[in-house]
Amino acid sequence: MTTRPTLSPSAPRPASGLLRSKVPDITAYFWIIKLLTTGMGEAASDFLAHRLGPLPAVALSGLGLALALTAQLRARQYQAWLYWSAVVMVSVFGTLAADAAHVGFGLPYGVSSLGFSLVLAVIFAVWQRREGTLSIHSIVTRRREVFYWLTVLTTFALGTAAGDLTAKTLNLGWWASGLLFAALMAAPALRLGLPGRRRLPPVLGFWWAYILTRPVGASFADWLAVTPGQGGLGFGAGHVALGLSVLIAVLVGFLALTRRDVAK
Repeated sequence: MTTRPTLSPSAPRPASGLLRSKVPDITAYFWIIKLLTTGMGEAASDFLAHRLGPLPAVALSGLGLALALTAQLRARQYQAWLYWSAVVMVSVFGTLAADAAHVGFGLPYGVSSLGFSLVLAVIFAVWQRREGTLSIHSIVTRRREVFYWLTVLTTFALGTAAGDLTAKTLNLGWWASGLLFAALMAAPALRLGLPGRRRLPPVLGFWWAYILTRPVGASFADWLAVTPGQGGLGFGAGHVALGLSVLIAVLVGFLALTRRDVAK
C-alpha cells in the first residue's frame, strides 16, 4: 500500500465539497486495471464502430459515459465498481473520439496527437492555477473531480492518437509501438536519462505513467485483435474486448470485496 502524500502548504485547501477521496489508492492493482481498461476500450470501440457504424457507436458510448460519470460524481466516496465503470466508458468514448477526428474530419494522427496534447496542457495549467496541486490524492472537491475526469478523458484520446501515429503513420506496427510506449512509461521509474539520475517529482511521474498507459494497452490490444496480415494475432476485436472485460470485472470485484485499494 502506498502512502498518501500531504498537500503542499501553498495549495489551496477545499472549503467545502466532497468529504472523502473519490479515487483509489495507487497500488499495483490500479496500474494493472488501468492497462486492461485501455486495451478493452480500444478493442470495444473498434468492435462497436464496425458493427454499429461510427456515429451510432459514438452516440451509444457517449450515453454510457454520461451515465457512468453521473453515478461517479453523485457518489460521496470511492466505490470500485462506479469508478472503474467510468474509466471503462471514458476509454471507449475517448478512443472513438480520437478515431472520429481522423476518419470523420480527416485529421492526420500527428495533428490530432498535437491537438489533444495542447488540450491536456491547458487543462493541467488551469487545474494547477485554480487548485494549486495536480495530486491525485487531492481529489476531495467537486471542482477537482471535474478537472480529474477531463484530464482522464483527454489522456485516453491523446493515447489513442499517439498509438495510431506510431503504428500506422510511422509504420512501427502494433507490437513495436506497445514496446516503445512501455519503455517510455518505465523510463522515469528506472531513472533513465535524467541528470544525476534523480527521480521525477511524484505528481509528474504519476501523470507521465498515466498518460502512457493508454498507447501501451491500446497497441497491445490491437496487436491481439488485428489479422496476421496486419501484423497481429487475429483474435478479433470482439473477443479481445470480452476477454479483457472479464479480467477487469474479476479484479474490480476483488477490490470491491477486499477494499485493498482504499487508503487506511
